[in-house]
Amino acid sequence: MLRIAGVLAILVALYATLFITNPNAVNASNLVDVANRQGFYGVLTLGVAILIITGSIDLSMGSVVGLSAVGFGLMMSKGIHPFLALLVILLGGAAIGCLHGLLVTRMKLQAFLVTLCGLFVYRGMARYLSEKPIGLVTIQKSHPEFQGPIDWLRLALIGKDGEGALNFPAQMFVLIVLAAIVGVILHKSVLGRYWYAIGYNESAAKYAGISTDQKRMISFVICSTLASLAGALFLLDVGTADPTNAGETLELYAITGAVLGGCSLKGGEGTAIGIVLGAAVLPLLRNVVSFLQIPDSIIPAVIGITLLLGTIADEFFRRRSSVGKK
Repeated sequence: MLRIAGVLAILVALYATLFITNPNAVNASNLVDVANRQGFYGVLTLGVAILIITGSIDLSMGSVVGLSAVGFGLMMSKGIHPFLALLVILLGGAAIGCLHGLLVTRMKLQAFLVTLCGLFVYRGMARYLSEKPIGLVTIQKSHPEFQGPIDWLRLALIGKDGEGALNFPAQMFVLIVLAAIVGVILHKSVLGRYWYAIGYNESAAKYAGISTDQKRMISFVICSTLASLAGALFLLDVGTADPTNAGETLELYAITGAVLGGCSLKGGEGTAIGIVLGAAVLPLLRNVVSFLQIPDSIIPAVIGITLLLGTIADEFFRRRSSVGKK
């Protein structure tokens, strides 16, 4: 509860700073845009948070987002219906997660190494599939029959109408639904208890009869599937996907959000509500930086400092908890 209260205080402070320093930030358009971005980052954060709770990590999420966005657009440009293309993208993400899980559980490779290699492989695959950016406008011109389905997906998942105007934060609603599902799994199901047990002490979990490899596999599949969903959201929102940089560094935002939300990088800790709140910090921080006219070049430094402070806080609370138990 203390960690949740802390990240909630950070959000309140950031919103207060935004509203006080620039009254223009209070307009509905900006608030809806921030909420939409928080929803997008939250989808990624949910996936990597599940992995972190089990004691693993995924560094390839940004590249999976890029590959999925390019693949989604490329399939539609080849005449595949948008709904079917979206389904294929999600299945592709699940396959990537299954591959990661097999390499980690069967071949006993480190998740850090496996997903780091994936970061480069999936980015290379995106560049191989398309040498130039893929845009929705071009797809709709070459396949006018897809105009309706694409507009429907943009409205339902992004909140944008046919003219590209953002009307409501649909991505935040997507996050709330997914967070509710993840929350039930984490806090109300046997699978969730197993994930916490594996992250806290995998050896003890094995001795207790838990099929740790199977449960880890599920967490990898969920993580990569959510990354693929984020890839589709990326294309529908931005309208174009550049294979060279689409989704670049998004894994850092997701990991930072999970840590800020109370997920310990050592595993075994984290809550659904904390994950959602943690994911909301960095998009809001970017908005504050933008309205304060601080150069964008400083944002990577801010992310690094934020992650470091979150890690220090995590270690502090762990040691305090250990002392309290003694």
